[in-house]
Order: sequence, then structure tokens, then C-alpha cells
Amino acid sequence: MLLSIQDLKVAFRLGKEGGQMQRALAVKGVSFDVPENSTVALVGESGSGKSVTAMSILNLLPDNAERSGRILFQGRDLLQTPQRELRALRGKEIACVFQDPMSSLNPVFTVGHQLCEPLMLHLGLKPRQAWARAEELLAEVGIPEPKRRMKAYPHELSGGQQQRVMIAIALACEPKLLIADEPTTALDVTIQRQVMDLMGKLKDKHRMSLLFISHDLGVVGEISDHVVVMRHGEIREKAPVADIFASPQDGYTKALLACRPSLTENPARLMVIDDHMAGKAAQAQAQGKDPSAPVVLQVKGLKKSFWFKEGLFGKKEFKAVKDVNFELRKGHTLGVVGESGSGKTTMGLTLLRLHEPTGGEVLFEGKDLLKMSGPDWQKMRRRIQVVFQNPYASLNPRFTIAQTLVEPMEIHQIGKDHAERLARATALLEKVGMPAAALHKYPHEFSGGQRQRIAIARCLTLNPEILVLDESVSALDVSVQAQVLNLLKDLQDELGLSYIFISHDLAVVRFISDEVLVMQNGDVVEQAPVEALMANPQQDYTRKLLGAVPRGYQG
Repeated sequence: MLLSIQDLKVAFRLGKEGGQMQRALAVKGVSFDVPENSTVALVGESGSGKSVTAMSILNLLPDNAERSGRILFQGRDLLQTPQRELRALRGKEIACVFQDPMSSLNPVFTVGHQLCEPLMLHLGLKPRQAWARAEELLAEVGIPEPKRRMKAYPHELSGGQQQRVMIAIALACEPKLLIADEPTTALDVTIQRQVMDLMGKLKDKHRMSLLFISHDLGVVGEISDHVVVMRHGEIREKAPVADIFASPQDGYTKALLACRPSLTENPARLMVIDDHMAGKAAQAQAQGKDPSAPVVLQVKGLKKSFWFKEGLFGKKEFKAVKDVNFELRKGHTLGVVGESGSGKTTMGLTLLRLHEPTGGEVLFEGKDLLKMSGPDWQKMRRRIQVVFQNPYASLNPRFTIAQTLVEPMEIHQIGKDHAERLARATALLEKVGMPAAALHKYPHEFSGGQRQRIAIARCLTLNPEILVLDESVSALDVSVQAQVLNLLKDLQDELGLSYIFISHDLAVVRFISDEVLVMQNGDVVEQAPVEALMANPQQDYTRKLLGAVPRGYQG
């Protein structure tokens, strides 16, 4: 057995209260094995303890963490191993790939420098030897033009390329165990597919074991041999992947499998974990929207270009959005899908004039938003709002939730005084499923899903008619994602909102959208009602996107 975790407990010291040290128990007696040349997946929602369990292996935990139990790696207990020996193990025998490559790669060093460092440190290679080996590693993980990319900085690479660089660094010393912590969560479906295939091939080639951490059982079903399901710091079920998908034994496992949106079915509401655990019946199929609803937004020939320096005096044009046309009806949702770099987010931001357009028209009540200025544009802005992808970055950390919600009302003079605005903020929090007590807290006191609800409440303070939702559920685990998607549908039904829903997740787009716009390299390559597009895509690119969606274990 390569790795054996036995009765692992992890607690975090929270400080003294009444003379007693307070502790939060995050992992409660977890035990499982990782055999040689196999993939074991740790699955669960945010807060389940899966990442804490994995980071305990190499003690990559904060100083206030306390671990007990046994972690045996090739028979050696890592909990009893001195820091000096652990440092020698890290990167050489056991390596890690984390969720966000941009925060894991050093922005001030080139890719080549960061690849060479473990080769020189652990394998004792000379700089020239390390450079040659690093170039081979980049080629092995599928980075185009590896010689040129060696001199690139992380920000010059796409998200998928950054994750490939992280995998190359992790594999540099040919470790026996690779810990991959949500390595595909932030990537679009085609890049996710490439990274999963790459990790599978490299695992077989180097005969290493993989501990794969994820909240998405669709991904887990395609890459793992064994699955360990965790909730609230405990193991709920562990079994071979075929058994987990064919006959899950635990109610929580069944709930995780069932709460993800489907490419083939479209219920009126998604079932969430608690619904499944309580044994509630699945919802009926969603009803179609009124096809004759009035058009609220008409986009004609929208274009956006960026210019870059070329040579000493020259400029080069990059056409990010090329001639986009669509209509959005009241109470309807337009889904916008495509890979990273397809132009979908740029298109959404250009609609809002967060990027100034290069050309085209955006007609709202017959008026071109792109030609408005001054007070007219200020009045119109409140009617079209945006919810961004990252709820951790879109809320001001120095503002309480009350300040966050009241500020836009003060700017746009909604409500006669502070008391009325505060009452409205309280009502909106309750509408998005948050307690009134949240008003006096700060963003860091909430989970990602709760922050996204607050971001939605902030948009609603201005009584908008259109929401642009830019990857607004992609950073959330499947259960919280289902809650937020249900909330968005409820708000749409109650308030008659229209959505432009930008996403790389086609299953989510199928659930929430009425019509879909498929973008590639700034162009709209296909546009159709959601049912027609899913059943009979006309373009190869659309078929490629659908084919890349993880579907779980297929036998």
C-alpha cells in the first residue's frame, strides 16, 4: 500500500474563551488507503474536510492545526516525520496541484525558472540540464512551443496552460503520489477534458498514484478507481467507482449524484442535498416560456477590439467580439457558452459598457445604450446589473453587508432615508435566503454560496430588469450551485427579470436558459432554442462542447 490514512483527526485552535482553548474539529477519524498506481477520489461539498484531509498528508496546514492518527506513506508515519524530512518529500515523492494555478505560480518568475527549481533542488541537476529537462516536461504536458513558453511569465498563459505548467512542476521529479485539489474546477469543459485526459495518461506513464479531490461526481466518475465520499469531516461511503455509480449505499452519495443539472432532463427546479436526504420527490419538467413576450434588449452588430503595441510605433488589433446579434425577451434567459477566450465575457461586459464597444447598437426601450452619456446613462445603469464569477472578489471586504446593500440605493436615490433603505436591504436578504442578522457581518464571515446570494441581493436593490450573470455559479459546489440556480429561477418568475447567463457549463445552461448563443473566437457560431440545440447541434464546435461534458462513470 502506497498511502494509508488511519483514524485521522484534524482540529483548529480558535483561541481561548473563559480560560479554555476552543477548537473546531474539521476531520473526525478518517481512514482510507491509496494503492500503488491507482486513482482515489475524495468527494464532498465545501466544508466536508476533503482538502484538509489531503493537505494533512504533507502538513500544508496553518500553524493552528492539530493532527492525530496515522498517515503511513510506504510504511513511514508522516505525522511523526520531522519538518526537514518532510521538505525533502514534498515535490520529490509527493507532489500537489492546486485549484487556482494563478495563485500557485509565482508571478515574478518565468515558467522556466519555476520548473527548474525542483529539478535542481531535489535531483541536483545543473542549470543547463534542468533547463533542457524542463523544456521536455512542458512538451510532455502539451504546451505548444515549449522553448518559447519557458521564457513566459504566468500571466502570459491561459488558465488551461497555467494548470498544465503546474502539472509539469508537480511531475518534474516523478513523484509516487500526486495530490490534485480541484484541478479542473475553474476550467471550461474542453480544457477540463484535456487536463483530465493528460493526468490519466501521465499517471499510467509514470506509474504513480493520484489522490483527486473534487465536488463533481461527473468528473470523478471518469478519472478514479476508488471513491471516498466525505461530509462534515466524516466518511459517509467508500467503494470502487463502479459501485458508487451503480448502487450508492449512503443517502448523501445518492444526493450528490442527483443534484447536478442534467444534459438530458430539464426539471422545473433542481433538487438540493437536503431535499434528497429528506426523500422529497423530483420536480416535474419545466414549462416553456411565452415566445411572444416583449423584447427588452436588442443587440445589433456588437463589436469590441483591443489594440496592442507591435514594434516601436505600430499597433495590432485583436477582435475579441465580432458582430454579435440577438434579442432578449422579458422573463427569458439567454445562455452564452464557449471556451475560455471565446469572447463571451467580453461581450457581456461590453453590453454594460464596462468595456467601451468598437461598434454596434444595444437597444433598450428603443434607445441605444452605447450612445448614452451623463444622467441618462446613470439612470439606465440601474436597470441592467451584473453578477460576477468570483463572490470573494466582488464584495468590498471593508464594508458590512448593510453598507454593501445600502450604498447603491443612496447613489441612485432609492428610498427616502437610511431607515427605509435598511428595511429594503433586510427584505432583499430574506428574499435571497439570508437572515437579517447578516446585515452586520462582513463578507469573510460567509461561504462562497452565501456571498453570491448577497451579490444577487445587491443587484436587486436597484430594481433591475436585466441581469448579466458572468459565470456566477461556476465557483460553487454542486449543492450550493443548485440552490443559487433555483433562487435565480424564483426571482425571474416573481420579478419578471431577464437574464444573460454566461457559462462554460452546458448542463447548467440547459437548466436555466430558453435560448443559447454559442461563441468561438469572438463569433457567434450557433444560436437556437435550448432544447433544439441540445438535441440536434448544427455545428462541430457545439458538438465538441457537448462531447466534453463529464458524464460520470460509464462502465
